[in-house]
Amino acid sequence: MSPEERQLLIQTHRMVEENHTLLRKMHRSALFGQVFHILYWVAIIGLSLGAYYFIQPYVDQIQGVYGGLKGDVQNVKNATNQLGNITNFLKGDGN
Repeated sequence: MSPEERQLLIQTHRMVEENHTLLRKMHRSALFGQVFHILYWVAIIGLSLGAYYFIQPYVDQIQGVYGGLKGDVQNVKNATNQLGNITNFLKGDGN
């Protein structure tokens, strides 16, 4: 083997080692990126479920108030209809 070939072989070996270290760093970085991406979504989903669990009693309470208010409005409508019927009866239209 000539000295030029030997020098070229040594230089190629150094480049292969450098390439190998860069590829290992890239692989490690990609792996950490995937792990953090999964943890990110687990945190988002977990916080969403936790917020739902925390807010659920208030939502139920608001729904109860809304249902009660809706019932009260219906009672007022029925009362006004009955008042209308009474006034018609008192006028003599309810024969």
